[in-house]
Amino acid sequence: MDDVTLFSQQAIDDIRQNQAEWEEGALAATLKSRPEEKQTYETESGIPLKRIYTAADIADIPASELGFPGAYPFTRGVYPTMYRGRPWTIRQVAGFGNPEATNQRYKYMIQTGQTGLSTDFDLPTLLGLDSDDPMAFGEVGRVGVAIDTVDDVERLFDGIDLEKISVSLTINPSAWVIYAMFVTVAEERGCDLHKLTGTLQADPLKEYVAQKEWIYPVRPAVRLLRDLIMYSATTTPKINPVSLSGYHLSDVGGNALQEIAFTMAFTISYCEEVTRAGMDIDDFAPRLSFFFISHQDFFEQICKFRAARRVYAKIMSERFYARKPESMRLRVHVQTAAMSLTKVEHHNNLMRTAIQALGAVLGGCQSMHTNGLDEAFAIPTEEAMKLAIRTQQVIREEINVTSVIDPLGGSYFIERLTKDMEDEVWKMLNEIQERGGAIKLVEEGWFQQKLADSAYATFKKIDSGEKISVGVNKYVDAASRSADVHIHPYDDHCTQLQIDRLRAVRENRDDARIQSLLKELVEQARSDDINLLPKTIELVKAKATLGEICSALREVWGSYSEPMIV
Repeated sequence: MDDVTLFSQQAIDDIRQNQAEWEEGALAATLKSRPEEKQTYETESGIPLKRIYTAADIADIPASELGFPGAYPFTRGVYPTMYRGRPWTIRQVAGFGNPEATNQRYKYMIQTGQTGLSTDFDLPTLLGLDSDDPMAFGEVGRVGVAIDTVDDVERLFDGIDLEKISVSLTINPSAWVIYAMFVTVAEERGCDLHKLTGTLQADPLKEYVAQKEWIYPVRPAVRLLRDLIMYSATTTPKINPVSLSGYHLSDVGGNALQEIAFTMAFTISYCEEVTRAGMDIDDFAPRLSFFFISHQDFFEQICKFRAARRVYAKIMSERFYARKPESMRLRVHVQTAAMSLTKVEHHNNLMRTAIQALGAVLGGCQSMHTNGLDEAFAIPTEEAMKLAIRTQQVIREEINVTSVIDPLGGSYFIERLTKDMEDEVWKMLNEIQERGGAIKLVEEGWFQQKLADSAYATFKKIDSGEKISVGVNKYVDAASRSADVHIHPYDDHCTQLQIDRLRAVRENRDDARIQSLLKELVEQARSDDINLLPKTIELVKAKATLGEICSALREVWGSYSEPMIV
């Protein structure tokens, strides 16, 4: 089947001849009287776009590259029935203030129709700091929920059945500690750990190149992810221990090609670390998950998802020799593009988000977060979140795009662009391999420089007006710039409540046991062969704080210093 093409050579020759006649006749005459608006057309990532696509443009693509949904190479979708069998999960992210405040937002969104939970954590929690740490001042509960001890996780999920709803935890440097707390809460409630479903973000390499939230140097951070993947594979086999996050690469200015290629490079490094430690690829790859952006270039984004599935399937099959189909399925959570949201005429963000969400659905996502129209200002209000959920519900229920799997499949343009994007991704992956691999290049700042260059090029286009933002640099309405916006308030009492809780925990626990366990954790960290999750869970159960656990490992590994980016 590999050599089978979609069209005969005679048909292709006829199409090319007919196109040449059209270009010399009708097209040429029209261009004389009505020239096109631009000299060149291209996608956001710089792939040239033809005026029109025909069967001749996909003559070199074997039919096997398209395949069928749920079958290798998964171009047309990861499951045979896709949305006919199961709609994508509506997974709006929430997280602010104390755990009780986020818990209330969870329950509101479930009532509104959300089908999966997702949690943002505040900056101190992300950086492994307790709320009473001097460095946490002013940031407790501001951009996410504050978590200091296992008691906070119990409060966070109060009244929520952890066996019945999928939980995503957007946590990275301190992910293994939050996982330990989550498992402890579930265990103490009597849950069957094999029934827990959800995802940890836990992607360390993208932190160093994009989101810039880290604790330890690069290699120890990757070791922690390795330990998490290996422990989770047997303890919580339905939880995804990592969500490889291309979203953040794009959010700092990376283009669609970099988003796929860099994410796949990180995936290769993680898989190499785990298999080197002795685990078979098929024992953990089925639980790898991905997180991509759905951005503004509608067709490029759709093709990005299709190309990413094909690249991933080939990496797993040809590089790691995976045997299970589940190991080759790229399952993706998608978020609409926060960086596309504007403060000016912020109601336009509703339309931007709806179009981006439609692109994610046509691209075949498994779950999705749609941004609130007011997220350019602050954490979204309840009304903004309801509208974001309704956006997904309208796409799912009203416009009949879920009835046919990969409805754009076979389009001359879609298939050509998918193949062009795949080819460019392989070029980038080959360059990364030749330069020494992802971990080495993260340490050297290579990825960081590439993303910075891409972001600069984008902002130059915005400043020049080449890249249009409606209401901002074109169709500007001066009156709209002074519009009042109701934004989500910050709870000024959040910090003191967390500090009081920390004080109470420390007064009522066995400090001698905590110190003994921390010393044992430090000793284990000095050896690369010991999994740190069991000892971390012991510490969590003894009421050690997140900050104490993270601080102990700084003694062994030190802290990270970012290389200079020009």
